[in-house]
Amino acid sequence: MLFIANPESNSIFVILLDYLCAMIKRIAEKRLKTLAASFRSVAVVGPRQSGKTTLCRMCFPEKPYVSLENPDERAFASEDPRGFLENYKDGAILDEVHKVPELFSYLQQILDETKKKGLFILTGSNHFLMQDSISQTLAGRIAYLNLLPLSLEELQIHNGLKDSAGYYMYKGFYPELYKSKIATGDWMQNYIRTFVERDVRQIKNINNLALFSRFLKLCATRVGQVLNLSSLANDSGVDQKTISSWISILESSFVIYLLKPFSNNLGKRLIKGPKLYFYDTGLASHLLDIENYKQIETHPALGGLFENLIISEYLKQNGNYGKPDNLFYWRDRTGHEIDLIQHTNSVLRIIEIKASKTYTSEFSKHLSYFEKLYKHKLEKSVIYRGKSANSTINGVHLHSWNKL
Repeated sequence: MLFIANPESNSIFVILLDYLCAMIKRIAEKRLKTLAASFRSVAVVGPRQSGKTTLCRMCFPEKPYVSLENPDERAFASEDPRGFLENYKDGAILDEVHKVPELFSYLQQILDETKKKGLFILTGSNHFLMQDSISQTLAGRIAYLNLLPLSLEELQIHNGLKDSAGYYMYKGFYPELYKSKIATGDWMQNYIRTFVERDVRQIKNINNLALFSRFLKLCATRVGQVLNLSSLANDSGVDQKTISSWISILESSFVIYLLKPFSNNLGKRLIKGPKLYFYDTGLASHLLDIENYKQIETHPALGGLFENLIISEYLKQNGNYGKPDNLFYWRDRTGHEIDLIQHTNSVLRIIEIKASKTYTSEFSKHLSYFEKLYKHKLEKSVIYRGKSANSTINGVHLHSWNKL
């Protein structure tokens, strides 16, 4: 047991203890260390405020940390990349590195001339810019880790889960919301303003930010729906080409995720467009003007938000454990649909996601229909908002949302 007599030291100890208690251990920590032990560099990419910097500094406390959000550091790195990197011969954590694409060519030379593993740890909140630069210069020298906001699994391990799925649909999973007492609505409002006014301008010079903000809200009204560019264009008041460009911005910034359709020649005309989801349900809820989690119970978007909650959990699992993007949905033109398909080498998991708190046999009718078409090994599951323990009914695995 540790006793600290000095009151001043004791206050520092209490602050440190409070900070450590507030820290939520990230599952991706093990994956990041494994990659750094195998590759000369690792790129940690994900949404703004998903915890990338905290994770990297915690995993590599001995490495110098440089934020390229800092105007002085960014100017130095941009104007004299070689001189900038010479300050970090033993490597460093370079935060928001996509802001200085000039660095990548010089990093390539350094990585080619070293055998050290995990020399540079790069982070970025814009996957498109990093991918474009890395694919040309650092291919084969760098590993990727996608870090999304907190998962239900991480919150369960840290401090247990609340009974209400609506609470998490509204609050979302950005780490800062679980470390501070800031109101969710205030935090989300500032998050969106920062994204629109800073990140969007950097990716693409959009003059009418008000129009883009309206488009962002319209995307939230389409959570769980097949992406219809024509409809979005009509409602936004811009042409379809512009909408396609804006969708790319949201994708590359880890704001929205497009779930692709599954096709395996099943003999029916299939819906071929992707379905639109947000990486964080809290962001979608705020854009829908939901003011507290109790409103979700009667909101028209309840089903879509719950579906989004579960699908984003599968995305987080893939990222945290280094799995490929193996998620799809299936729908034919006669109305049969599977909400989520997880395609692995050994089995095809087909999953129905229901916002109801009461299980009925109707939940599995589309699973049975798909099973007759596919005629291969399947694992059938239903995930719903009920509180029952995991069980199996007529070959269908029934999971409560908080017992995944």
